[in-house]
Amino acid sequence: MENFNDEILKKMIENRPKFNKRVVVTSGMPYGNKTLHCGHVGGLFIHADAFARFMRDRIGKENVVFVSGTDCYGSPIMEGYRKLKETTDFAGSIEDYVKYNHDFQKKTLKQFQVELDFYGASGLNPAKDIHEETSKEVFETLKNNNALSLMSTLQFYDEKVGTFLNGRQVVGKCPFENCSSEKGYADECDLGHQYMPQELINPISTLSGEKPVLKEISNWYFNLQNNKDLLLDWIEYLEKNTITRPFITKEIKEFLKEPEVYIKKDFDEDLNKIKNQLPEYTLVDDNKASRTLVFNSLTDRENACEILSQNGIRYRTGKTLVPFRLTGNITWGVPVPNEKDLTFWVWPESLWAPISFTKTYLKENNKKTDWKDWWCSKDSSIYQFIGEDNIYFYGPAQHAIWLNTQKGSPSVEAPEGSLQISTLVANKHLLFLNQKASSSSKVKPPMADELLKYYTAEQLRAHFLGLNLGNNSASFMPKMFNPDAKEDEVDIVLKEGNLLTNVYNKILRTLFYAWQKYCDGVVPYGEVSEEVSKNCVKTILKYEKLMATTKFHMVTYELDTFIRNINKYWLTHFKENDTEAIKQAIIDCLHMSKVAMVLLHPIAPESCEKLAEFLKLKENVFSWDGIEKPIYEFVEDKNNYVPNFLEPRQDFFKKHPSQFKGEE
Repeated sequence: MENFNDEILKKMIENRPKFNKRVVVTSGMPYGNKTLHCGHVGGLFIHADAFARFMRDRIGKENVVFVSGTDCYGSPIMEGYRKLKETTDFAGSIEDYVKYNHDFQKKTLKQFQVELDFYGASGLNPAKDIHEETSKEVFETLKNNNALSLMSTLQFYDEKVGTFLNGRQVVGKCPFENCSSEKGYADECDLGHQYMPQELINPISTLSGEKPVLKEISNWYFNLQNNKDLLLDWIEYLEKNTITRPFITKEIKEFLKEPEVYIKKDFDEDLNKIKNQLPEYTLVDDNKASRTLVFNSLTDRENACEILSQNGIRYRTGKTLVPFRLTGNITWGVPVPNEKDLTFWVWPESLWAPISFTKTYLKENNKKTDWKDWWCSKDSSIYQFIGEDNIYFYGPAQHAIWLNTQKGSPSVEAPEGSLQISTLVANKHLLFLNQKASSSSKVKPPMADELLKYYTAEQLRAHFLGLNLGNNSASFMPKMFNPDAKEDEVDIVLKEGNLLTNVYNKILRTLFYAWQKYCDGVVPYGEVSEEVSKNCVKTILKYEKLMATTKFHMVTYELDTFIRNINKYWLTHFKENDTEAIKQAIIDCLHMSKVAMVLLHPIAPESCEKLAEFLKLKENVFSWDGIEKPIYEFVEDKNNYVPNFLEPRQDFFKKHPSQFKGEE
């Protein structure tokens, strides 16, 4: 960066964020039983893609790996396949079913300009075999480190159909206090709460519609409940050393509480009769409608729940660490090594799937680096973009597993060669018309590809990034999908996109027409004004810090201010009859526009790249190694720089064709 005589600027340069040599970016995996809806793309993938693109520009494309893929296994896929076979004439295998959805997901992401280095599928090659081997390695490492237990637990069994039930083959009500989930499944609800099967309220088998019974069965469990102190150290590490959003650590801490049971005060009389039968507990009376019973261990709470149920006392359980199930008996899953008829439960194997995808990407592209250079090196940073509902899995569950793969006593300060701590970037819920955007919601959100019938990908990318999902749930209110929208109502989805299609397009056209009219099509060469150069560097530094801390809504706000100021600068400094003033205005505004193009690249990549091509700029123009340099550093001949000729009414950032209706 240039050495300006400006104390504020000097301090900004001194406090620039530091980046590791390599970066891994992952995005939560959609199930293989569906295509993508607006929540998948707008609530997750676009944010991960914008960050990955920024990091490619910032530290070099070869130093970034962005992976994700289709979550192929588990009961959701089996249920989707079963229903499809029952209701249609689909004759394909479950692999065919998953491949269709995987290919559709991949196509949709490409339409939204989401550029993954590898979008794999855990149950399809080339990733399948590598994922099975990775699953075996993780399982055997944990087993050798005494982090696993073979436990006999209860599992739902449908006597009418004659089969054990897994995951979404059972539907009931989540037992957690104040849980707003509409669907509780066998041992987790759709908001990610974990519980024991016997705690599920009013379970029903989706196969028969009957109430299932509980039968004893043995499975391998990760001893998550033994890792409370380690996870408390991890939380402290996150708060001191990472950009983890405060609501994430706050939610994780809720899972680190002692085992609790909540009983409404209506049952006080019944509770008093059997209180001496319960394991030792502490009673908390916080003047609410229910009483809180805090137990010393998970086993004590389970025993208490059984006694309460036997005496007809209704209760709800609180969040706490419970044994994390690794295996099950579902047929469509990754086989567990040396365990007949056992497969991995979909959640744990999906946690290490990004490692499998990284391995596959490196192998398929003959890369010289090893997967450990990306996941196990202190020279690498890992950013995992997830939805709020999945914090439990990618948070305490994943990181306790990661830490327990270390040799010797696990340490949050993971040694070189061991799996490193990830930075979790969790977004709040993307709502659709003020309802949660989920395929299981009452209000169905539009599928992602349907949005492209009315909006361009870049209009949607800009809008979703501007919604501040990093702090608050936000509603997606597209006018074209809102039955209550009035005809003359402004479409708020276009607000951020208008910065590109209206404001930025306007200043770009103005510049092209100016050098075509006043300079015979040759861009004047000269020094950028110091004040302009200084302001550009300040914007670059602010943008860099905001991107580094994943504050995407603030990035869009900063760009809005910067681009609008280019237009204001032109109006102030352009003098019709002053040749030198015209040239200097072109030089200064072109420099600002070039900086804006680089900063916009992660948000509107294809249009920015087309603009750079039209300006006849070298490919390295998007590299941050020269981000503050004037445009002449990126052309063949700075003294005779002639970009392509711009015809009247030509735009670089396009509106959707449907948005021109009624325009002349």
